[in-house]
Amino acid sequence: MLSVNELEDRLIDLAFAEDIGDGDHTTLCCIPEDAMGKSHLLIKEEGILAGVEVAKEVFRRFDPTMQVEVLMGDGSHVKVGDIAMVVTGKVRSLLQTERLMLNIMQRMSGIATMTHKYVEKLEGTHTHVLDTRKTTPGLRMLEKQAVKIGGGMNHRIGLFDMILLKDNHVDFSGGIENAIDRCHQYLKEKGLNLKIEIEVRNFDELQRVLNHGGVNRIMLDNFSVENTKKAVDLIAGKYETESSGGITIDTLRDYAEAGVDFISVGALTHSVKGLDMSFKAC
Repeated sequence: MLSVNELEDRLIDLAFAEDIGDGDHTTLCCIPEDAMGKSHLLIKEEGILAGVEVAKEVFRRFDPTMQVEVLMGDGSHVKVGDIAMVVTGKVRSLLQTERLMLNIMQRMSGIATMTHKYVEKLEGTHTHVLDTRKTTPGLRMLEKQAVKIGGGMNHRIGLFDMILLKDNHVDFSGGIENAIDRCHQYLKEKGLNLKIEIEVRNFDELQRVLNHGGVNRIMLDNFSVENTKKAVDLIAGKYETESSGGITIDTLRDYAEAGVDFISVGALTHSVKGLDMSFKAC
């Protein structure tokens, strides 16, 4: 399995390949090879900055001679008119890295900003907001980094680092008990130590999980706020609890006050607007 850094390197290489191809002919035809310049990252919208460290790697991998002065780091609360970084180097390098850097930083900053808004709604409760696997293919590691920068928590990175028995797993296994038992048998056979979460759709399924045991967390799928409170009371500290399904920023606080430990929100990554910024000569 590739490490986070290896995945990031592959992403950057692929992004350069699709953008530059056999050459940035616009830049190459009108900018002398030895021309030097300076550009700054101008913030044009208030939010949470994310992607600074990835941007530095973009510059380094394209042209190690580029010099980056970071004025505002990841997690900074930025406002219109702020200058987040200044980059000095060959003008050709500045122009050819501009769009990739902006694509990454705008996307990550948009996610961090959205996450921060959800985190603020949970202030004073013990509940944490989680991301999901509803991410842009190939960009998951960056998007999940952005969630953490915004103050949220990662649920799981992929299908390999946690067991999550969802409704289809349960149905195809022939029921909750079968799914849990097969899970434990598999983990034992493979010598794996992974946490087990199971999704329940109603109180009957919840009671079956409580009677059977063998899990670490119970996900309450599409429960109302009222039923979430009842379910949390039934679980009574035996297992971690998570709410999921149709929860918006307007209903988030109500679910938190119902007592759940975690709330997973796909909107953190699947429907986010990028934070507006530009990279201009200075």
